[in-house]
Amino acid sequence: MTTTRSAESSRQLDLDAMSLEQLNQLKQSEESRLAVLTNHYATLRASSSRFSTAQKALEEMTLAQGKGNKDIMIPLTESLYVPGKIKDPSKVMVELGTGYFVEKPVKQAHDFLERKAKLVNVNSENLMEVVTVTRKNIESLNVAMNGKMLEIRARQEGMRVREKDQQQQ
Repeated sequence: MTTTRSAESSRQLDLDAMSLEQLNQLKQSEESRLAVLTNHYATLRASSSRFSTAQKALEEMTLAQGKGNKDIMIPLTESLYVPGKIKDPSKVMVELGTGYFVEKPVKQAHDFLERKAKLVNVNSENLMEVVTVTRKNIESLNVAMNGKMLEIRARQEGMRVREKDQQQQ
């Protein structure tokens, strides 16, 4: 008995009892689910990268302020910058999400970014486990579908042989 187990539910499906059409529908559903999960994973990895970049920028700013350098280049776009000066290098604006910002001391901002990065990384790891299970489900469905197709071909060949035998008699 071939079974597949979804990471989000504990139900098991008997793939051998399903028709080829049902298997195909289930496979398409799992492939769609895999695409959504993969996109979500990519979004989480991009978020992790942004948090890492923000942490590095914060560290560089802290090092530069220790040297007395308050001059910075402020990005207006990805390729357009204007010169600026840091008014108070002990505080920064941190985006909490969806356009909400809060002013925090550098240490608190660093801690915040570290917590967010850890949370994103844990979520990424959990999501990767679900992606792995979904891929295994798709593989199981492919095996079951191939088995069904072989079974159908064997039945058709058996019928052809019987018809041939009946015609010869």
